[in-house]
Amino acid sequence: MTTPDSGRPVTESGAGGPSAGPERGGDRRRSGRWKDVAAVLSFAVLGFWVTARMWRNPGDGIRDNPTDMAQFEWMMAHGARVVTEFAYPFSSDRMNVPESVNLMANTSVLSVSLPMTPITLAFGTRAAFLVFLTLGMIATASAWYFLLSRVIVPGSRGPAWLGAAFCGYAPAMVSHANAHPNIVSQFVVPLIIWRTVRLADPGRWLRNGLLLALVIVWQAFLNLEILLMTAIGLGVVVVALAIGRPELRARTRPFLAGLGMAAGVSVVLLAYPLYVQFFGPGAYHGLSWLIRGYSTDLASFFAYARESLAGDPRSAAGLAKNPTEENAFFGWPLVILVVALVWWLRRNAVVIGLAVLGLVFAVLSLGREIRLDRRGTGIPGPWAVLEDLPVLHSVVPTRWALAITPIVGLLLAYGAERVRALAARYPQRRSQIRFATVTVLAMALVPVLPTPLPTRRLEPTPEFVTSGAWRPYLAGGRSVVTLPLPDTEYADPLRWSAQTRLEMPIARGYFLGPDTRTGKDRIALFTAPPRATSSFFGAIRRTGEVPPVSAQARREAVADLRYWRAGLVILGPHEHADALRTGMTELTGIEPTYRGGVWLWDVRPLTG
Repeated sequence: MTTPDSGRPVTESGAGGPSAGPERGGDRRRSGRWKDVAAVLSFAVLGFWVTARMWRNPGDGIRDNPTDMAQFEWMMAHGARVVTEFAYPFSSDRMNVPESVNLMANTSVLSVSLPMTPITLAFGTRAAFLVFLTLGMIATASAWYFLLSRVIVPGSRGPAWLGAAFCGYAPAMVSHANAHPNIVSQFVVPLIIWRTVRLADPGRWLRNGLLLALVIVWQAFLNLEILLMTAIGLGVVVVALAIGRPELRARTRPFLAGLGMAAGVSVVLLAYPLYVQFFGPGAYHGLSWLIRGYSTDLASFFAYARESLAGDPRSAAGLAKNPTEENAFFGWPLVILVVALVWWLRRNAVVIGLAVLGLVFAVLSLGREIRLDRRGTGIPGPWAVLEDLPVLHSVVPTRWALAITPIVGLLLAYGAERVRALAARYPQRRSQIRFATVTVLAMALVPVLPTPLPTRRLEPTPEFVTSGAWRPYLAGGRSVVTLPLPDTEYADPLRWSAQTRLEMPIARGYFLGPDTRTGKDRIALFTAPPRATSSFFGAIRRTGEVPPVSAQARREAVADLRYWRAGLVILGPHEHADALRTGMTELTGIEPTYRGGVWLWDVRPLTG
């Protein structure tokens, strides 16, 4: 590692002196290993701190995003089914009967759900989700730590720890820990960066290209949004290095050869899955306009997230669309610190590249119209001319701000390394330098320390589901219709199905699928297109009132039950259970029976 301004080497002690000899070198290596262990343990403490309430209370789930939690439990069950039953991995007919769900166009997380099959089978889908979420954050911080301490600021474990802790537990990451384990699990990103850096090694373009391709494919089956942002970020930094450090241009040939190999292998391995995602059954052409409106409020950059030590729900309300998308909540002190770091380290080409990249991501995250303090300004953002482009039309705009988190983490590491070098150069002022550094970091970072995720008690899965009493009703390829039918606001049936290892297929669901009512546009819906009966029960769920039941409504109900190949309708615990039961009884003329914690209607006589 060299300091940005002098180019002088800095040793492990920071003194830049001669080697200390083999005995002292061995002591340093042992000390370094213990520091590595301590760093990983500290990340584990933070990970379990954030998820503590769910570990302490097995019946609790994510309070602010229970529907996504249910969806990921279902995805973990799908991964186990792929391993144990050799089910087709890229789509499934266990939800949205009689259609299927395009899992490549959803958060299938196959790169995690497949290897976690033993945990899913042994401990259940909720445990698998919780392990995925917790270990995802721990692994992300740990991966950044090893990248920083070995590649970015080699030998500087303190600065590496600081940057990695922020990359793993920044406000945006804790916000997405509200049931987005695929987003907080960014442990592959440092591996992609590491393998990209190694592309420049002479004589190893083939090996390095293959290894880079493998980690790219790994990330593709975890989260494509993060992969896209990583590719853009690496592109900007590589260009900045090519401009700012001409001596690196001698390595252009092996770098480009390895990059070409990585691109070629990645395309071959991902060609079919991506074809399924964009052109297969259940593919859609861009997110709905509602989701495309999820943008970053300018004021949020200077505010504190609700799960930060200095934040609270009232101050954060309205600055983000929901508690899971607080992507840009850094607070005034940290914003000022980052600007100061960029100015201080401006001679470092990587720092300038990171600064430009962070600014680009921040501007893109503002969406099609710039908002300030919860109000539209009428000023269009650059995203307005980009959001309809292929691939980009499936990106949630505010998540561009999520990519600023690792940029800030890297800048913190570079800044701490620079301070370390200064303290070594001016030993007589070391105490003052350290005091000033600790004070500044405390002012900027203590307010954004994470707090445990809020939880709530989950409704227990009805005994009728867990006992398998539904099996006789589903002979011949029939499905279960639940009341209400699952969607973005009610996803408990996905959890029920997951706990049966997807042996219980359900009608409709919570997933991204095409809105077939829009013709060729086929923009995404967060469930199947509405049918008369699903809308009927959706109205009851929202209002608690039973709409008038006409002869037409009864005919439509029978037609919908036949479309869903329903063998059974069940109603579990719900605040509007009485109205839902009355509505179903009036629609079908069948009196329900109560069994195993659910009301059930045997509709086989109606559906044939």
